[in-house]
Amino acid sequence: MPLSVYILGLSVFALGTSEFMLSGLLPPIADDMDVTIPQAGLLISAFAIGMVVGAPLLAVVTLRLPRRTTLVALIAVFGLGQVAGALAPTYAVLFASRVVSALACAGFWAVGAAVAIAMVPVNARARALAVMIGGLSIANVLGVPAGAFLGEGLGWRSAFWAVGAASAIALVGIVTLIPRIPLPDEKPQLKRELRIFRDRQVWLSIGVIALGAAGIFCAFSYLAPLLTEVAGLDDGWVPTVLALFGAGALIGTTIGGRIADAHLFGVLISGIAADTVILIALALFGRFAIAAVALSFLLGIACFYTAPALNARMFNVAAAAPTLAGATTTAAFNLGNTGGPWIGGAVIDAGFGYTSTAWAGAAMTVAAIGVAVVSLRLHRRTQSSRVVTVVTKADGTNKSVRTEA
Repeated sequence: MPLSVYILGLSVFALGTSEFMLSGLLPPIADDMDVTIPQAGLLISAFAIGMVVGAPLLAVVTLRLPRRTTLVALIAVFGLGQVAGALAPTYAVLFASRVVSALACAGFWAVGAAVAIAMVPVNARARALAVMIGGLSIANVLGVPAGAFLGEGLGWRSAFWAVGAASAIALVGIVTLIPRIPLPDEKPQLKRELRIFRDRQVWLSIGVIALGAAGIFCAFSYLAPLLTEVAGLDDGWVPTVLALFGAGALIGTTIGGRIADAHLFGVLISGIAADTVILIALALFGRFAIAAVALSFLLGIACFYTAPALNARMFNVAAAAPTLAGATTTAAFNLGNTGGPWIGGAVIDAGFGYTSTAWAGAAMTVAAIGVAVVSLRLHRRTQSSRVVTVVTKADGTNKSVRTEA
């Protein structure tokens, strides 16, 4: 695996830390900005929505630009967004900085994924994407807890400064180690790129990604109150369990990335099935502290085990438009990341309790399995081609014989 792919993983570490660290910084941000915690929580929603909108938008805008130059510009804008957040004098400025950061983050994911697969052979795509996703896993293990630690000891602005510094290091790595990726001889045309959306498999891939992500984040977003109010753990256990989830995510990404190239649909379906089983177990046994902690770790393994395969599948079915494929994948994940917590909040508000989020999440992962099975059947059907063989009979006449290849 080229060193440049690991540089992309380092960049994603900075992106992922910024995206998820606010979950541990909302109270001090709310106090400092004189807003309520739900209003501070809108900063998380703003980032997710910015990712959904920004991924396809930035993919289109940068379609004909040099790939390395685009990565440099996007990571620089992202880093400046962190600096703006650290210096923000008002809530409105902080909100705007999150939107700008999300747009740059979404564009980097889309272009970076296309660059990663361009630097490796076709049979190593999932492994390359696993390295990038591994940066997100490490962000959950180290970056997010470190952000919370900095926020508690030095103030929430210090976490933004730290991510800005990580972005600067990533920028240097991209400038010095990412090779020039030549554009195709024929310039990309937006109209032709958009034709990928005529393919049913692209929409099925979007469905699997969005439903799978929604199912996980429906439960994961409310894991902290489930641990404290249902399982009876102290608040101090929450960062530890979140770190365990992140460690599981790193393990799952590593395993899935190594076998997804050879067994893509096997990884997809088995991984989402494991998500479903773990979510059901969490709903049934989440009131037991040991079970809740162990299942959180296993959920991290299972959900990130499928991530390389989900990404690689989209690039396979949308090979004619790799940048737009990366953007579509990013948007689909963030649709799930936005919709899942909303559904989880709805079932809690309806009075079903925190364990109901796991039941709702399991229902969505079951739907994701159904869509994946439909995609597999369509894939097998289209891979089967009719071959006509001409056979000469004993009387000298010819006969056409159809066989399936």
